[in-house]
Amino acid sequence: MADVPGDLLPGPRILLGPGPTMADPRVLRAMATPLLGQFDPEFTAVMNEVMELLRAVFQTDNERAFPVPGTGRAGLEAAMVSLLEPGDRVVVAECGRFGLLMIEIAERCGATVVPVRAEWGRMVEPAAVAKALEAGPTRMVAVVHGETSTGVLQPLDELARLAHAHDALLMTDAVVTLGGCEVATDRWEADVVVAGTQKCLSCPSGLAPITYNARAEAVLGNRRTRIRSNYLDLVQLQRYWSPDRFNHHTAPTSMVFGLREALRACLVEGLEARFERHRRHGAALRAGLEVMGLRLFGSEPESGRLPFITPVMVPDGVDELRVRQRMVSEFGVEIGAAFGPLQGKIWRIGTMGYSAQRQNILLGLAALEASLSAEGFSLPRGAGVAAAAVHYQKSGVHHDDTGDSLGARGTGQY
Repeated sequence: MADVPGDLLPGPRILLGPGPTMADPRVLRAMATPLLGQFDPEFTAVMNEVMELLRAVFQTDNERAFPVPGTGRAGLEAAMVSLLEPGDRVVVAECGRFGLLMIEIAERCGATVVPVRAEWGRMVEPAAVAKALEAGPTRMVAVVHGETSTGVLQPLDELARLAHAHDALLMTDAVVTLGGCEVATDRWEADVVVAGTQKCLSCPSGLAPITYNARAEAVLGNRRTRIRSNYLDLVQLQRYWSPDRFNHHTAPTSMVFGLREALRACLVEGLEARFERHRRHGAALRAGLEVMGLRLFGSEPESGRLPFITPVMVPDGVDELRVRQRMVSEFGVEIGAAFGPLQGKIWRIGTMGYSAQRQNILLGLAALEASLSAEGFSLPRGAGVAAAAVHYQKSGVHHDDTGDSLGARGTGQY
């Protein structure tokens, strides 16, 4: 080629959108580890560690817990294409963009899809799912645990009970929730749980952790037809992630190293402490937004909202795109836009994983304030940062005291 690109040196960013999040430096360090062959004994030992770590973070004793190669969507497709056969009836709880995605994937699998819809910003009511289940034999109930397009957190235990009462599987999209809030796979009796690496786990996108129980595995073993995908065939994938070491694909070794470190970081911090950290930083952000005169989107109580995805209404007269552009260009801070009927009406601010730190939240509020002011939106200067700082102080989080002069002592002395 005539012109060879220069060194790859992206500008620094504070990622406060709905994903990807900032990668944990420990994860990036692990990903720089020299490669191993996919059947090297040292690498298969790492594979075993990843499966054990996934069981701990998924809170499950399932035998099957491994990463599907690909993004979270690959995990969803693997689950549906492997568990569904043409003509199977699927009830999909839809209250946002990613519920619509599951409807599309199920349709592409040849399933008969029965959507149960709720207004965007509201949870799907279990009674509506129950009514849909009563209308005919159903193979699967599919639901998004954390709907990042609207900030809704959907309870799963009641939906699992309903699904099982009708001999159906419960499959859930936990792409955004794993590592950020409780995903109690066994206690909730969820049959299939799919996650992603680039949200609360703070690992680059590229793997889709999945776990499924014996009920789901029995469905795999009793299929009447061949699974339509080779790459996303869970039967072959589970053999690869087993003592069989079935040669299905070449594992993305560096990503597996990164996932191992991301999961290890969750357990070193402690799951409950990690969940509390996500709640604390999300609450600090919302305290700042409130005194800035901004309204949150959605009408569910706190228990029905994701603690680490905050949807914010765009004020009248404000160009939402220009605000986001200014935040990136002047402050290096990224927040998210919206989908579908909410496009141009809300921002989505994420406080997930490694991004969920006090200095990032305060910088994000300051950047949003300055960008709104440039749009002519009137708001009290500095109030958002001050309110968040007060919230941190009340919750026992204080700025780091360096205990150092930072080079000031001795200046001018000889």
